[in-house]
Order: sequence, then structure tokens, then C-alpha cells
Amino acid sequence: MAATYTPKVTGSGFKAGVQRMGGHLAGMVMPNIGAFIAWGLITALFIPTGWLPNKELAQLVDPMIKMLLPVLIGYTGGRAVHGQRGAVVGAVATMGVVVGSEVPMFLGAMIIGPLAAYLMKQFDKLIEDRIRPGFEMLVDNFSAGILGLLMAVAGMKAIGPVVRVVTEAAGHGVDWLISHHIMPIASVLIEPAKVLFLNNAINHGVLGPIGVTQAAHAGKSIMFMLESNPGPGLGVLLAYLLFGPRRLRPSVPAAVIIHFFGGIHEIYFPYILMKPRMILAAMAGGATAISIFMATGAGLVATPSPGSIFAYVAETPKGSWFGVYAGVLASAAVSFAVGSALLGFGKPAKSEAKSEAEAQAKAAAGSPDRTAENRTAETGSPDQMSVPQPVSPKE
Repeated sequence: MAATYTPKVTGSGFKAGVQRMGGHLAGMVMPNIGAFIAWGLITALFIPTGWLPNKELAQLVDPMIKMLLPVLIGYTGGRAVHGQRGAVVGAVATMGVVVGSEVPMFLGAMIIGPLAAYLMKQFDKLIEDRIRPGFEMLVDNFSAGILGLLMAVAGMKAIGPVVRVVTEAAGHGVDWLISHHIMPIASVLIEPAKVLFLNNAINHGVLGPIGVTQAAHAGKSIMFMLESNPGPGLGVLLAYLLFGPRRLRPSVPAAVIIHFFGGIHEIYFPYILMKPRMILAAMAGGATAISIFMATGAGLVATPSPGSIFAYVAETPKGSWFGVYAGVLASAAVSFAVGSALLGFGKPAKSEAKSEAEAQAKAAAGSPDRTAENRTAETGSPDQMSVPQPVSPKE
């Protein structure tokens, strides 16, 4: 499944391992990008600060981000490992980590979904050809149910708490960097944490309270912009639009609109998960923006929620206009430049397209082996094919 979204990885070593991991993550996330876009549109439209606030329809937001999307990821990851049986067990197991945490469990779903499917696959291999006739369906259904039960409990009691610890550690790390006045380096923690869908925990749990205290005294705070800046994500998406895999490019324009104008940053996280090295582009853009914010003394009056450029416009105080938007634009430019370089300025995409075209041409023409098979099927075995006999001259 991952091969559908990323070129085939060859070789071994650390780099190849990271690329394969990114391919597996892409295989779990990218097939569900439509669900992410649907959630992004619902959030941008119907939350209290959205374009069409609607309290009733806004109730869709939390169940979708905390339950539906993680379960879809666990289901897809399980299906990639062991077909439909793996998908079912992966979805059931994912419910354990979903219920056991207060934050969106995308990371937990990416772990437990394929893991549960792998265990199901090994069990099926173990009992293959050992079940008496007539009991196949009974064993298949109950084995999947029992394994799903065990993995859901394990997810709720083990994996969920571990992810919570990771969330708290990321928050403490950001807090330490801020307290030691080395904020540009905070992007090294903030951007990876965002991609793991811990953005709300960091923004509202760590940066927001500090920003409120500062804004009460100074009338503005840089803390409101450390995580909510839409510039780095915009740069990453533009790099994908121009230089990313050709199969993904049609989905990027909608993601740009939802991210930059709608303020739903989660829409670009799957694009980084697909190629983990792209996190370096987001880090570079975030560090650039924070440096400009600090140099110009820029800040916002409150947390921009959602992190849309329109929310920035509404919450920028007098005297901060230049610094705020110079930081946003510079971060987008730096993120785009670094991301484009990491994507090889489109060379891998061109090679991939060329390989696909050659494969399609070969399939259309038919391979030599296949042609020989067809000829053999029509005339019999090679030994039995008729050979023209020379015609003797008439006497």
C-alpha cells in the first residue's frame, strides 16, 4: 500500500529504513486524506470561531478527530499487513488507545493497528491446515475477536499511557526552552510534536497560559505565534504542490486553502508523515519566524484559534503588523525552499513518472514471455508446433 504513494525504496541502512518507515506511514494516512479534509472543512466552518458557527454541527469535530480518524488509520494499517482480517483487528485494537487518552491518538493508531494485524497474521499461519473441516469460520471469527479484545485492553492500559507521557515530555521541553530564552530552538520540539497531532496540547496547555500572562502586562505575546504560525505548513504544502509525487499533487490545493485560510493545520501533517525528512523544512521555517518575531518585538493579543491568516489579521495589535507578517511570509519561504530541496526539486517525481510510463507501455505492448505463452497456447506445446515442410518438386 505504501508503494502507491512513495517510490520503491532500495538498499539498506538508516536512510533506507527511514524512507521505508515514511512509506508505511503514508500507506496508513494518505488513503484517508479525504476524511482529514472533511474534518478540516467541518472544523473551519462550524466551530465557534469558524465561518458559519453552529453549535449542533460543531459536535462532529471532537468525535471525528479523537475517534473516527485514528480508527481509520488503525484499520488501514491493519489492512496493509493482513488484509481484511488485519483491518478488523487493527480497528478494534485502536479503540483501546482512543478510549485510553484525552488527545488524538494518531501515533498510537499507527503503532497498534499494524501490530495487531501482524499478530493475527502469525496466528493464521500457525493454525493453517490444522482446523477440522466445518470449524473454519468459527475459529476465524473467535480468534479475531479474542485477539481484538486483548489488543484493545493492551492499547488502553499500555500504549495510551506511553503516548500521554510523550505528550507531557514535549510540553515540558518547550517550556524549558522558553524559560531559558532560546525560543528559536523551540521549533525543534514544536514542529515534530505538531506532526504527531500534539499541537493542541502544546498550544493550549503550555504556550497559551504563558501568552495570556504576558499579554495581560504587555498587551501582546509572542507565545501565541510559536505553534499557530501557518507559514511553515504553507511552505511544505507548496513544495509538495510543485515538486512532490505526482499522484499527491491534485490533493494539495485543497489542503493549502484549509490550512492557510481555514487554520486547520492538521491537514498538512500527513504530508510530513509520508516523508519524515520534510519535518526539517517545518523546523527551519518555524525557527526563522520565531527569530523575526523576537527581533521585531511582534506579538498577538490572544491565541489565534483556528490558526488561520485571517485570525492573525484579527488579533494583530498596532505596531506588530510588519513583524507578524514578515515572520509568516519568511517562514513560508524558508520552509518552501528547504522542502523543495528535500524533495529533489521534482527529480524523483519525474523519475517515478518515467518509470510508470515505461511500465504502462510495456504492459500495453505485452512482454516477450507473455507473447510466447499466447503463441504456445494457440499452437500447442513448443515441441508440437507445426513446422513448414519443404515441398518437393513435381516429377
